[in-house]
Amino acid sequence: MIVGQNTAMHAARAATSTIPIVFVSGGDPIESGLVTNLSRPGGNITGVSFGSASLQPKRLGLLHELVPPPATIVYLRDPNAPSFEIEARDVKAAARELGRNILSLNASSPREIDAAFATIVQSRAGALLIGNTALFGNRRRQLAALATRHGLPAISSIREFVVAGGLMSYGASDSAAYRRAGSHYVPRILKGAKPGDLPVEMPTKYELVISVVAAKALGLEIPDRLLALADEVIE
Repeated sequence: MIVGQNTAMHAARAATSTIPIVFVSGGDPIESGLVTNLSRPGGNITGVSFGSASLQPKRLGLLHELVPPPATIVYLRDPNAPSFEIEARDVKAAARELGRNILSLNASSPREIDAAFATIVQSRAGALLIGNTALFGNRRRQLAALATRHGLPAISSIREFVVAGGLMSYGASDSAAYRRAGSHYVPRILKGAKPGDLPVEMPTKYELVISVVAAKALGLEIPDRLLALADEVIE
């Protein structure tokens, strides 16, 4: 059995049609091409999505409320992410609807993240929208530190970014998705269930997490309305 993240699962799916595959995906499993049907994925693959990629317009809206125009919002994205094109399309459409100026920058390594921030500083951007990718999740401490150092309000898809010192996150729990993959799918497949007969699970709850500590470090006052909307406030 193969269990892993979205990116690696595309390679695994291409490599075998017999070994059971359980994925954990931040994007839409259908749009990214992992499966063609959520209720009956078919073949040797199934899994859990925490649906983070589809929420970028919502995250952009939260930044829009926090940092008003005409400030530029930087969209940091990983061109290697499976949801790259879908996410970019959604962010562009949401920015157009909000009337916001977006500066899109690519980064696919820790070094490129540093280089992107050099460009961000030069652009005098007002806020940062972090793309949904395993790289940015793994580099959450680097991103939180750079955002704080340069006085940049930032939002991510994962709560762990806020715990690492970032300002905000909005999304489903990726740790819960991994636990679900391990506790629900793996035992059933080991007992003989076919992956393709097990429905792909999508998140039922999304949480807004805000750090007052990070806001103070940024010299930023969070509007009462956003604090009231938050599911968790870190003080």
